[in-house]
Amino acid sequence: QLARIQTDSVVAMLRELYPDLRFEIAVAMSTTGDKILDTALSKIGEKSLFTKELENALERNEVDLVVHSLKDLPTSLPPGFTIGAVCKRENPLDAVVFHPKNCGKTLSLLPEKSVIGTSSLRRAAQLKKKFPQLEFKDIRGNLNTRLKKLDEKEDFSAIILAAAGLKRMGWENRIGQLLNPEDCLYAVGQGALAVEVRAKDQEILNMVSALHDADTVLRCIAERAFMKRLEGGCSVPVAVNTMLKDGQLYLTGAVYSLDGSDSLKETMQISVNYPQQNEDGPNDDVQHVGITAKNVPGQAQEAAENLGVELASLLLSKGAKHILSVARQLNDAC
Repeated sequence: QLARIQTDSVVAMLRELYPDLRFEIAVAMSTTGDKILDTALSKIGEKSLFTKELENALERNEVDLVVHSLKDLPTSLPPGFTIGAVCKRENPLDAVVFHPKNCGKTLSLLPEKSVIGTSSLRRAAQLKKKFPQLEFKDIRGNLNTRLKKLDEKEDFSAIILAAAGLKRMGWENRIGQLLNPEDCLYAVGQGALAVEVRAKDQEILNMVSALHDADTVLRCIAERAFMKRLEGGCSVPVAVNTMLKDGQLYLTGAVYSLDGSDSLKETMQISVNYPQQNEDGPNDDVQHVGITAKNVPGQAQEAAENLGVELASLLLSKGAKHILSVARQLNDAC
């Protein structure tokens, strides 16, 4: 349902921009990540859990564009594909949805040993450290399924979800607590929608590029570059927070051990205040961590990518590789 709502919202924007074109939502398909619901995401070991089947349809020309949650897209796309649009970001923060009996509470007010459901190692690692009195257990399924599990059973006192998904579903009233970045840094790309297209399909690429939101593009390039340099994925706890203010892009990035006891966190900034230049020609289709954004200044994109790489390199120099490799091994062994 959420995937359909997200696709409909992108199609609505395109119809407004191109009233003479006909857009048909031809395919609704399940992906590997949708089908395997009895295993933690971090254990399935598949880099393109929610994207591979959709990319196959794109490759076969069955569809011309695919709408994803950007956080589901790997930092390296298969050859022949690109992210042709990154839409304006919804609130990227994580949200706590409480069991009806805990309505009005916050995580710090829950009784000791209360069980919190999350499918994310990143969320669990940060919140275990912040709330050691609580227990964290895996919960899978789409938003409807997870909320049903929360409401109809007594297994969980609360679950953690992305605020953006709840808002898009019209369930904002279920948000009992928004986790600010001091409590929980968010996932790379969280809250942003991406439109994936065939890299060589200039007509489609030009069409969807009108949907790019420049601020979101630069923030997400920095986040994705940070993740790529760390070789992170859903099997290790990597988290970010970005902000663009007065031409300066700020990136906070962190890595955690599985229980949150060991962590590294740093913040860096860079100027992205560059004018848009006429960049036709050989640099026309330069990708930055899988994103092609013709209408965002190339120098600004480059600066954003460098920021992500440099911050990751700083954390690696301080021992991030060890933290992440131990987290990966422990996760594989569990």
